[in-house]
Amino acid sequence: MNILVTGADGFIGSHLVELLLSKGHTVKALSVYNSFNNWGWLEDIESHENLEVISGDIRDPFFCKEISKGVNTIYHLAALIGIPYSYVAPDSYVDTNIKGTVNICQASLENKVEKVIHTSTSEVYGTARYVPIDENHPLQPQSPYSASKIGADALAMSFYNSFDLPLTIARPFNTYGPRQSARAVIPSIISQIASGKTQISLGDTSPTRDFSYVEDTCRGFIALSESEKSVGETVNIGSNYEISILNTFNLIKEIMNSDVELVHDESRIRPKNSEVERLWCDNTKIKNFTGFEPKISLEEGLTRTVKWFNYPSNLDKYKSDLYNV
Repeated sequence: MNILVTGADGFIGSHLVELLLSKGHTVKALSVYNSFNNWGWLEDIESHENLEVISGDIRDPFFCKEISKGVNTIYHLAALIGIPYSYVAPDSYVDTNIKGTVNICQASLENKVEKVIHTSTSEVYGTARYVPIDENHPLQPQSPYSASKIGADALAMSFYNSFDLPLTIARPFNTYGPRQSARAVIPSIISQIASGKTQISLGDTSPTRDFSYVEDTCRGFIALSESEKSVGETVNIGSNYEISILNTFNLIKEIMNSDVELVHDESRIRPKNSEVERLWCDNTKIKNFTGFEPKISLEEGLTRTVKWFNYPSNLDKYKSDLYNV
């Protein structure tokens, strides 16, 4: 198949590109335009005869129409995702996450794309009102980021309801693994320990998360794209397991054989009503639709991630002394 992946230069996107190529697909990978001609994490994957990297911006509707021509499936991952940055630059989240999604959906409709997988986030649920969280859980905009994704999800689904665009909303919970931004808690912990720090700075460690290794998340995306049952549906991708940030920290310490001390950093604390205190995924729906089951345990996934960070060429890409919003 001819496949377009937006946000292909990012953490999950680059892994998805690799998995799609391994399955024999032809992939057009979108990297956000920059004057350095840098392709983000696509720079770290091997060149492939079936891979075409293009630079551009989903905020431009004309560009989106052009790159969608001749495409069978679009995996739409391009988005601004940093929660702290959304506090200081909310308008940019509207432009990229909401307007960018409209552009991709309109382009898909005009070019008769056969399947669109739109990427949501578990952040749209906010703090769990009940667990595990299924797709009927109320949506709670606890940050400008989550609000922008709620809006993007609604607009994406409107294209299915209004125009029969064959679209699925994939809603992954907390994905982790090699190449993840240091603004996320797991790479923040690992990179600080790997760089030799004796004290690790973190924010609130009481919230719980449902972590999925990136390979499993990508398998979930592909499973949904191959499922007719998923068209017009919103579907969680997660492990059906929750763990606190504190226990995650302790598990990483054990894997890395470290005796680092945890220090609470007030600058990393979210505003009181913005922190999502609990996330725990109900993945029954994706199992019923596709038979999907996560394969990588948290311990195995963290061990793989630690191994990746232990390569100096990878660790050097992270600024462990700086808090990345």
